Formats: sequence, C-alpha cells, structure tokens
Amino acid sequence: MEPYIQISKINDFLYSPQSLYLHSVFESFSTETYHEEPQIVGKLNHANIDNGTYSTAKRYLQGLSVYSEKYNIGGKIDIYDTVHKSLCERKTLVKGIYDGLIYQLYAQMLCLQEMGHEVKSLEIQSLNNNKHYLIGRPTNLEIKKFEDVLERMRNYDPFQEDNNVFRCDLSIYRHLSY
Repeated sequence: MEPYIQISKINDFLYSPQSLYLHSVFESFSTETYHEEPQIVGKLNHANIDNGTYSTAKRYLQGLSVYSEKYNIGGKIDIYDTVHKSLCERKTLVKGIYDGLIYQLYAQMLCLQEMGHEVKSLEIQSLNNNKHYLIGRPTNLEIKKFEDVLERMRNYDPFQEDNNVFRCDLSIYRHLSY
C-alpha cells in the first residue's frame, strides 16, 4: 500500500515541492535545527488544539485525527463545530488565501465527510488579527484540481533536473539545501 499523504503537507508542497522534500529529509532531526520564529509561534498557537483545550464545549471536535481511504490522505483537523457543521483551520497569521490553505481545508472536509460528518461551511482563521475567511465549498472542478495536486505529490521526484533549483529563498530550509 502506498503511504498516505499528510494533509498538512499539501500546503507545504504547493509552497515549494523542494521544501517539502527537505522537510521529509530533516523530519528526524531536532526542529531546533531548522525551525524559525514563525514555526515556533505556530506550534505554540496550535497547542490548545493538540491538547483539546480550545474549548470544553462538547460541540467542538478539536485535533481530531481524520483519514480518507478514497484519497489516501490523513491528518488532524483544528476545530469542527458539530452544531453548525463548520470546519475551521487556524493559522497564526494569514497574509493571503492561497490554494495550499484551501486544499488543506478541502482535504480535512473530505476526510470528515468520509467518516460520516456533514460539513456545511469552511473557514480559515488568522489568529494574530482575528480575521475569519469563509471558504466556499468546492465545486467539481476544484475537487479535480485538488486531486491533481495529490497526484503531483505522489509522483514528485526531487532529483529531476527541473526540481533541483531551490526556488524559495524564504523557506526555513534555504540554508540547509545549498
């Protein structure tokens, strides 16, 4: 069986496939080797979800592990409101709504649906400025584009000549890859 794709890696892949490859290489190292302040702050912000302390209300599923057999993807959601049937992905600071963020939310939604949960609305929350971005439910075309990204991830070869150029000078791995 082919290994499943981690939902959190979808955004990373679209940000920079080479960065995602390097992440997998350095995953067994201490994060102190390559994490910078934004990653450290993000991990701290995510702690209350991971610990299930975002809310004591039983209506919220927090940090729930999800998996889709159909797409062979899995990961964790941030918050699913069982009353409003809404799924929320929380980020420290959202500077723009990019495909990677949207596809990460689609992946979580598809997993939840396959697990029997109805999802009526999708949201990305920017914690630093408390902005909420409602994301429309995916159309058939958007699902097709999402599936194409998963296929590109499964077939990615970091050693192909075109991929050897490290395109992202902002990556936390930039100093490790030269």
